[in-house]
Amino acid sequence: AVPSEVLAAEAVSCLNRAMAALRDIWEEIGIPEEQRLERTDVVRKHIKSLLDMMVAEEESLKERLLKSIALCRKELDTLCRELQLGPFETEEESTILQMEKNLRTCVEVLQKQKRDRKQELKALQEQDRALCDILCTALFSIDAGSVPSLEDLDRYRRHVASLNTLKEERREEFVTNKRQIILLMEELDHTPDTSFERDVVCEDEEAFCLSKDNIVALQTLLQELEARRALNEAVCAELRARILALWERLQIPEEERESSAVH
Repeated sequence: AVPSEVLAAEAVSCLNRAMAALRDIWEEIGIPEEQRLERTDVVRKHIKSLLDMMVAEEESLKERLLKSIALCRKELDTLCRELQLGPFETEEESTILQMEKNLRTCVEVLQKQKRDRKQELKALQEQDRALCDILCTALFSIDAGSVPSLEDLDRYRRHVASLNTLKEERREEFVTNKRQIILLMEELDHTPDTSFERDVVCEDEEAFCLSKDNIVALQTLLQELEARRALNEAVCAELRARILALWERLQIPEEERESSAVH
């Protein structure tokens, strides 16, 4: 026999021994049969009340477990739908207690998956917004109200990575062109006179908007300055040639030429 059945039989034996002891005591005392019946009935009512209460408590536990199973099933259906997973399969042959535990564990696992996906989506959106502000590009199209699929998150990750790469490329191009522009402005004795030029030579490089239009404008500014320098060089070359021709015509001595050459 299983231990629980042995204990149940022992409980019945305890009850029988207690009732026999009560009968012996009543007989020794000399309590009449009618009063013995009344006392026995009181004992019966006490025992029945105690047992009924215990049965009710265990029945309540069973109802709570069944209610929890129903709620877990409902929650699992919702989670599977939100996470775009297949329908959840349960082992119908398992006990109520085991089934409730299994379902509750599965709900906790899927709830964590849901939280993790939502948190990653939020983090990607924050990175996306920051990159779009710098690059002046459109935000990634995704439904922020629903739980993203693993494929959605993977696409979003790759999109953010490509924006980061683009940002680094544009930042490098900006820094390189800025360095050349500053050197040319110093060489041409040019003071930045437009808001764009002032933004370019500003010390805070992180504040410069790396939009496609700004990068094109940066390249255009560099080309304009290079053209001005080339023009100045051409003018200087022409003037030097004219001075040399004049020296030749005027037969200026070499030592006078050398003293002027430094200018």
